[in-house]
Amino acid sequence: MGKFIGNETHQYEVAEGWGRLPEGIAYGYTHGICVDAEDNVYVHHTNKHSVVVFDREGNFKYSFGDEFEGGAHGFYLHRDSDGIEYLYFTDTARALLVKTTLKGEVLLEVGQPDRPDLYDAERKYIPTDVCVAPNGDIYVADGYGQYYVHQFTSAGDYVRSWGGRGSEAGKLLEPHGISVNLRGDEPELYVADRSNNRIQVFTLEGEHKRFIDQNLDFPCSFYFFGNEIYLPDLHSRITILDKNDRLITHLGEDQQAYKQAGWPNLPKSYYRADKVSSPHGVCVDSHGDVYIAEWIFDGRITKLIRQS
Repeated sequence: MGKFIGNETHQYEVAEGWGRLPEGIAYGYTHGICVDAEDNVYVHHTNKHSVVVFDREGNFKYSFGDEFEGGAHGFYLHRDSDGIEYLYFTDTARALLVKTTLKGEVLLEVGQPDRPDLYDAERKYIPTDVCVAPNGDIYVADGYGQYYVHQFTSAGDYVRSWGGRGSEAGKLLEPHGISVNLRGDEPELYVADRSNNRIQVFTLEGEHKRFIDQNLDFPCSFYFFGNEIYLPDLHSRITILDKNDRLITHLGEDQQAYKQAGWPNLPKSYYRADKVSSPHGVCVDSHGDVYIAEWIFDGRITKLIRQS
């Protein structure tokens, strides 16, 4: 019998062994994971073939993205106003925002914003995540650099920046992930203010609106599914919040994992199919099945099949 996790309203069976890699491809750190309208699953990792694509059953389809080797990090799939789905990346090694087709054809590259007041030889720009607003504007989180959020037009032209190091409203401490909340009356930006252990919510113009600081433990990024948010808490669990950002449940929680010496790269004997250790990315397909990518040197992907 398979392993089951979750609660009464969100129960899942672990699909052990899902997504086997073909000969010649080996995962690095599996940082991001996305799903398209046909429920194909895209895994982004730090080795060559940095984007690996599977169908819903876990059969390998194709791969691309050698240029992201070593810098693979932020990963976002968006249906633009032309009705076509595209992939958006942030590359920490090359300090780039990149937009591609689903097959990897590069359409746009945007480098460091022209802000010498924020960036110089000592103050690096290291973008960690990206999202796209309904009007096509692109938002990049400088999560490992100077802790700003930068806004660009769909063509890559610079608009504005906000944030910077701090813990007060509007300031950020490792804005690791960013996404667009479309569940309310107006779009909002959700920022995973990771080292402040909270989510910070902004208008699309960068005005602080509120904090979400309950039931989080080092939040990495976001995936909106219906009225719910699925987010990887790097400290060893997936958290699901409802339409009011209140806790529904934690999935795969292991409160001992991140406290182990050597974490996240623990002995293989430690891992359990129904527990996560260092979840960094998550997505949900049209069936409600959940896919998890973990920050581990040789990668780890888990599929959870929705039961209730």
